[in-house]
Amino acid sequence: MTCFCYCDERFADLQLLRYRLEGFEQLELRQKRLVFFLSQATLFGRDITFDQFGKYNLRIRKMLEAVYTDMRVDHDSEDFRAMAVYLKRLWFSSGIHHHYGCEKFVPAFSCSFLRDALHIVDPARLPLNDGQTVDGLCDELFPVIFDPQVLPKRVNMADGEDLLLTSACNFYQGVSQQEAEAFYAHKKQECLSTQQPALNVDNQQQQPSWGLNTTLIKKEDGQLEEQAWTTEGRYANALRHIVYWLEKARDVAENKSQEKVIQLLIDYYQTGDLRIFDQYSIQWLQTLEGKVDFINGFIEVYGDPLGLKGSWEGLVEYVDEVATRRTETISQQAQWFEDHSPVDPRFRKPKVTGVSARVICAAMLGGDEYPATAIGINLPNADWIRARYGSKSITISNITDAYNKASHGNGFREEFVIDAETFSLIERYGDICDNLHTDLHECLGHGSGQLMPGVDADALKAYGSTIEEARADLFALYYLADQKLVELGLLPDATAYQAAYYTYMMNGLLTQLVRIEPGHQIEEAHMRNRALIARWCLDKGHCMQLLSRDGKTYLCISSYPELRQLVAQLLAEIQRIKSEGDYEAARVLVEKYAVDVDPLLHSEVLARYRQLNLAPYKGFINPWLLPVYDENGDISDVQVNYSESYEHQMLRYSAEYGTLI
Repeated sequence: MTCFCYCDERFADLQLLRYRLEGFEQLELRQKRLVFFLSQATLFGRDITFDQFGKYNLRIRKMLEAVYTDMRVDHDSEDFRAMAVYLKRLWFSSGIHHHYGCEKFVPAFSCSFLRDALHIVDPARLPLNDGQTVDGLCDELFPVIFDPQVLPKRVNMADGEDLLLTSACNFYQGVSQQEAEAFYAHKKQECLSTQQPALNVDNQQQQPSWGLNTTLIKKEDGQLEEQAWTTEGRYANALRHIVYWLEKARDVAENKSQEKVIQLLIDYYQTGDLRIFDQYSIQWLQTLEGKVDFINGFIEVYGDPLGLKGSWEGLVEYVDEVATRRTETISQQAQWFEDHSPVDPRFRKPKVTGVSARVICAAMLGGDEYPATAIGINLPNADWIRARYGSKSITISNITDAYNKASHGNGFREEFVIDAETFSLIERYGDICDNLHTDLHECLGHGSGQLMPGVDADALKAYGSTIEEARADLFALYYLADQKLVELGLLPDATAYQAAYYTYMMNGLLTQLVRIEPGHQIEEAHMRNRALIARWCLDKGHCMQLLSRDGKTYLCISSYPELRQLVAQLLAEIQRIKSEGDYEAARVLVEKYAVDVDPLLHSEVLARYRQLNLAPYKGFINPWLLPVYDENGDISDVQVNYSESYEHQMLRYSAEYGTLI
């Protein structure tokens, strides 16, 4: 076994960590093969994500990698070192915009340096179009890199602006927000009027996730057309490689149900049929037997300002059986939690079905889950599938473990927590509460509640992602303070939840500001969600306040029970907004509490954070899975290697999994 350490490299505002594959050696050979094949399918989606996040990302990546690896270029110059940092940030974010804030990177190297370097590099290694010269390449791509006015935001969420024409993401080409919204509204209405079932289940017709797997373009004649992401359409070469490895994975599946899941995914990639995707999603969430599982496809819609297009992501996982007992305890009580929710009974599910939850170890991260990744996931996203069939949730134990080991003792809590008593509470209960919050958020929060009849799942439009994340977080916060968790043995006592309440509100009001550039607003959905909850509670109650002490601002919570009642009130309103599709209420709530930043408070928090010399964002280097072959050419084992550097991994991925350029 290769020597292992959790922390690795740091640059800009980023720190790279490693995650350990605990228990991988104990998997059966068939399971190891399955993990390896699924991991290959995961890594071949990398180029798709780069292209989705920006039209020029792949070509800029290839251009800079050519300069970075050419030994004739002066590697000792300040310009080269600055370009190296820029390239590492580009690798991390799958493009030239920040992975979280979505603002374009500001290069610290000069145009003249890069132009001179490109004339040194072998032109065959550059992403030149037919007949294009090196100077022509510079003229085309340099404004994208160096001009702050060109494509400044990957995802723009500013109220009142055309969110598509002002966003650099590559899901739409020449299409305005109004045109796109009208296009998909027409598709939904057409489906209803012609009564063509998206998926006929118990004689009920349901709408597919329109637009999830297509690029919407405006043709020369002004007509709109979708280009499907399939093995015969857009992203064909990448998807064919993914299908090749999925077919190998299918042949070593642990059971027939898992085999069917993989085959449905293959069928979906080959046809682009969203009805097949719905079938796949249902089969996937109902496949619970077996130790290995995966996510592979166009899933989360946070990268689209309209919340329609799915960014490609991949995750390969295997069960952490000991920790899964915790999530099983929660999921077995799903009906109790739903019945005792503080929301209007009309918005509760009368019967909770299909709730399953596991704690897993990640074996490979890819696409929009790499290098930065979630610590918990709940899928599928389609509301009608959740209502009828339920959902499947995961909490990723080895990722959480790596985060925890990297954060303890770094001085962050000492700087921002108000007093020693609160600090001691967080040190004692913080990790267990964080894990439970993730479990409740993913296992039950996202799957709770129901839409009223006739309500469009996309009714909240650009505010839908923020409202949905707030709903799940509020659900988790409310039940963290419930005696039920103590009775179930999930929390040691009735005061432990206070650690989670304090750190959550402190994050929403103060510490998440370290992730925002001066002068910018909050735009990322999860950050907006946390700000909305914390600021609303600060505004509506008397149980917490911001205090100034020696020129520093701290959060003071005087009554945790009262704060829980505020959480209950906001959860009830957020669920109403979701259930009724109240767009205007969602807009008012988000714009009032979740967007603006106090510049003086922001400046103070940034100054305090700089003194700690910490990186506000963290991501991961994947383990290198190395197959061992026997004399017949069959895989006889899969070894895990943790020694690969970030630079080597990124360059290797570009060489081995680069399919679109």
